[in-house]
Amino acid sequence: MADSTANPPCRDVIELALELPLARFSLRVAVRLGDGVTAIMGPSGSGKTSLLEAVAGLRPKTRGRIALDGTVLLDSATGVRLRPERRRVGYVPQGAGLFPHITAMGNVRFGARGAESRVRAAIECLELTPLLGRYPATLSGGEKQRVALARSLASNPRLLLLDEPLAALDVGLRERVVPYLLRIHEEWKVPVLYVTHNVGEALDLAEAVLLLREGTVEAYGPALEMLSRPAMARAAEAGIENLRHGRIIAHDEAGGTTRVLLDDGQILAIPLSSSRRPGDAVNLAIRAEDVLLAVERLHGLSARNIVEARIVAIDRVGRDALLRCRPGSESGPERRPWLVRITPSAVGSLGLTSGQEVWLAIKSHSVRLL
Repeated sequence: MADSTANPPCRDVIELALELPLARFSLRVAVRLGDGVTAIMGPSGSGKTSLLEAVAGLRPKTRGRIALDGTVLLDSATGVRLRPERRRVGYVPQGAGLFPHITAMGNVRFGARGAESRVRAAIECLELTPLLGRYPATLSGGEKQRVALARSLASNPRLLLLDEPLAALDVGLRERVVPYLLRIHEEWKVPVLYVTHNVGEALDLAEAVLLLREGTVEAYGPALEMLSRPAMARAAEAGIENLRHGRIIAHDEAGGTTRVLLDDGQILAIPLSSSRRPGDAVNLAIRAEDVLLAVERLHGLSARNIVEARIVAIDRVGRDALLRCRPGSESGPERRPWLVRITPSAVGSLGLTSGQEVWLAIKSHSVRLL
């Protein structure tokens, strides 16, 4: 089984030494995870959801050992295999998974254990009181996710498993739900395994990152350290993040920006970072949905970074389109492509095709310094 050599950043409470046969490979994970929020990352199809389902007890073919803070949930060698309802694991699958025929209050109460105070605390933590009498069909995406989280908390879990809880939400909704996730961890002191493709979410929420690839642990360690590693850059490129490495070249105090020379020769303006000195190495992250695309040369735009590029691929990612756009001219040096996430309707209305010349606009405040 794959193992991790990195030192975990928190007290170890989750022991995983499991194997689960899947269609393309066997999921083999051997690692000890801490008591904080651990982001589970990696390319699509690497086994992230299957790992959560195995921990939750939803994959009966799982073998090996799973223990949570000393309580054994699975041990094939001794015949221990707790049923899902006895594991006290709160699982929020993709899409919230609410029961459509009962109200938000009914969903929260479903499976609740212990005192009524636990249910009320979950409702108050996630500010659900105005929604309790409504049915899931009348709730927004963010409201459904909050109800699903409250249902998990009301079950008095020892561990929360969250499978891309923000993936179906637009940027505005995501930014409103993230504070609730932070509050859950801070107030309830429950360890969390959090599947995400989004580097920004991992930075906001997680103390540690576990990177899966083809069913094995490629790396595990503190979030800030992990998110600057080449392995994570490859994983982010498969998802919706642009990760770039470069060096500080100058500060513009009056203009409020810092200039960064990327490894491929491009220069980006980022928010002023006076604490970094010229020459310092830095890692940058830009969400694919924060990159604007135009089919004509841009003029009079407030965005400080304009990149001339050419579309090299257009793929479908969930409900959106993911464009790979290689900067520079065809005769110039080979440069790493930028990822741009837009709607399929935008692809159609702009008449975008592979090989087309485009211009990318990146606001300096869309660039996150890792």
